[in-house]
Amino acid sequence: MSERVQLKGERKFQERYIIDEKGEKTAVVLPVGEYEELLEDLHDLAIIAERRDEPIIDFKELKKRLNQDGLL
Repeated sequence: MSERVQLKGERKFQERYIIDEKGEKTAVVLPVGEYEELLEDLHDLAIIAERRDEPIIDFKELKKRLNQDGLL
């Protein structure tokens, strides 16, 4: 049995549940691509959390630094 779920109005995931003899859900099966997307999102959120207290740099300063480093 599969269901389609829409998160934040953007993505649709197709998951299947593994159930025990009592009919209770015990695990979820996702297509590999969807699983990898979720891992990437989790990684991105971890980076955001780590950088929460870093000072904010405005766009002009960012461009200046990138130019100084030869990256722009």
